[in-house]
Amino acid sequence: MEQLGVELILANSPQAKGRVERMNGVLQDRLVKALRLAGINDLESANRFLEETFLREFNRRFERVAASPLDAHRGVPRDLDEVLSWEEERVVQRDWTVACEGQWYQLDRQHEALSLSGRKVVVRTLRDGQVQLVYRGRKLKWKELPQRPARVEQSKPSKPVRAIKPPAANHPWRRPLLRAGRSARLGVGDSGQPPLRSGFPESPTPSRRNKEAIAVNKKGTFSSKLQRGHFY
Repeated sequence: MEQLGVELILANSPQAKGRVERMNGVLQDRLVKALRLAGINDLESANRFLEETFLREFNRRFERVAASPLDAHRGVPRDLDEVLSWEEERVVQRDWTVACEGQWYQLDRQHEALSLSGRKVVVRTLRDGQVQLVYRGRKLKWKELPQRPARVEQSKPSKPVRAIKPPAANHPWRRPLLRAGRSARLGVGDSGQPPLRSGFPESPTPSRRNKEAIAVNKKGTFSSKLQRGHFY
């Protein structure tokens, strides 16, 4: 209705609903009895009787003159067959195929610039059975496949596995953390804590360093005073 430009007004009020039901009552009651009286029991004869006999008498009795002579009917669109059709959305597969109602359609290669893989297209079936594939108002070219296409799994290139080699004998990981000569130069030792299990000498404590600095000052070697956190 939207494509035809027709506004759909539903019969939500009792008055509008009654008007529709009165018309349905006439067609379901009078028309059925008229067909029975005429001895008609096939579709072709019923349509001919409806146009030539029943509607003429029905319009003569119930038609009314319009309030305005203006003809408000719109022209028939050129694509009426496409509007009055069945449309369903389908997703384009990675192999550029579309499945709908058990049928498989292969899109043409000329549509590669549209990048249709993973996008939705409209599968339109006309009343005469003709099928159209439409993407954003553009008709696509395709061919029908006899059966479901075989899925080809794309194999990913395997990454080369790096061989794990053990570290060499002179690797830093194999060296001891501290050596006896280096620990002696660093002054590892008395820190006010229990002696280490390694047997290294203890480093001098802060109180011990302050006493040595005061002793040096008394001898007159240095004349500067001690500052907080430093000694000379």
